[in-house]
Amino acid sequence: MHQRGDAVSSMVYEANARVRDPVYGCVGAISSLQQQIDVLQTQLALAQAEVAHLRVRQNRCFSSYGPRPNSPTNSGFPSPKTLDSHAKPIFDMDMVMDQASYGSSMW
Repeated sequence: MHQRGDAVSSMVYEANARVRDPVYGCVGAISSLQQQIDVLQTQLALAQAEVAHLRVRQNRCFSSYGPRPNSPTNSGFPSPKTLDSHAKPIFDMDMVMDQASYGSSMW
């Protein structure tokens, strides 16, 4: 009895979805949302990988400075002698997401 309102709302939503898409109905909407989730999860994974990449580069850069910034022997600024401008990054790749390749499935 207490879920009648939810049942009616669900039936109305399903009926409207069937009107918009007579073949797939709700399944089409669910499929579209699942594709959007997949795209967004890929973007999130790429962003997380880029953050990890930047942290590794930052840690590598700061580790070549010598004592930590909170050390009493260091003012927190690297001396010009400790900077290695020719150091190669651990990962040498750019992570770019081309949203145009997703077409209308993106939104």
